[in-house]
Amino acid sequence: MENAKIDQKEREDRLKTNMSRIKNKIIVMSGKGGVGKTTVAVNIAYALAGSGLKVGILDTDLHGPNIAKMLGIEKKVLFGIDAGIAPVEVTPNLCAVSLALTGYDPDQPVIWRGPLKMGVIKQFLSDVIWGDLDYLIIDSPPGTGDEPLSVCQLIKDVTGAIIVTTPQDVAVLDARKTILFAHQLNIPVMGVIENMSGLTCPHCKKEIDLFKAGGGEKAARELKVPFLGRIPLEPEMVTSGDEGRPYISCEKETNATSAINTIIKKIIKKAV
Repeated sequence: MENAKIDQKEREDRLKTNMSRIKNKIIVMSGKGGVGKTTVAVNIAYALAGSGLKVGILDTDLHGPNIAKMLGIEKKVLFGIDAGIAPVEVTPNLCAVSLALTGYDPDQPVIWRGPLKMGVIKQFLSDVIWGDLDYLIIDSPPGTGDEPLSVCQLIKDVTGAIIVTTPQDVAVLDARKTILFAHQLNIPVMGVIENMSGLTCPHCKKEIDLFKAGGGEKAARELKVPFLGRIPLEPEMVTSGDEGRPYISCEKETNATSAINTIIKKIIKKAV
């Protein structure tokens, strides 16, 4: 029992030391699934790293870890070193940690209760050698359950939460719950991103509001939190994610890449 207490104290000390070396810890959340939250988190992390900043991305979606695939590193595996666990390098400025990088069978479901999930997240935060980072982007599963709650309880100085939604009423309704979740935990809301907001017809170039428009901005205004911007629906963004290439890494200028870059500037301005 005494050894267990010592191990627990050591892990808590490592967690505190690890987090003290990271300037900004940002949790990316959504009220419901299917709004493109992970795609947004990956592109934010990649864009920040592309700006010359040192960035880490942590996948806390333990039941559906997709960050490794979207970054094209799903065949890599985390490995232990003397000081702890080494994250997987994506680019010289970007490293990643995910359950998908531990060698588990991706076809097997993860059937875990809350305490076990919190233990894994705590290990990722305390045992991984994150080093000196400008940003740690934490991709959380949809909703306000164990994983985002664990992150907010384990990291005592979360810089803020970014809420991702699509414009339609059902998604915005759940996004409002996520904003209030952050408020109740005293986590600053850095802003709301309205994803899949409009589609430009490839033939007539007319703007089509597939999922309505403006819902995320309206929710942000009503709940008095910042609105970071709209990211339009781009079919190529889906393809690039499936192929392990963050869309923001493409060479051409599009409405979506322009929107992401504008959002990045706002995030940097709001950060420490």
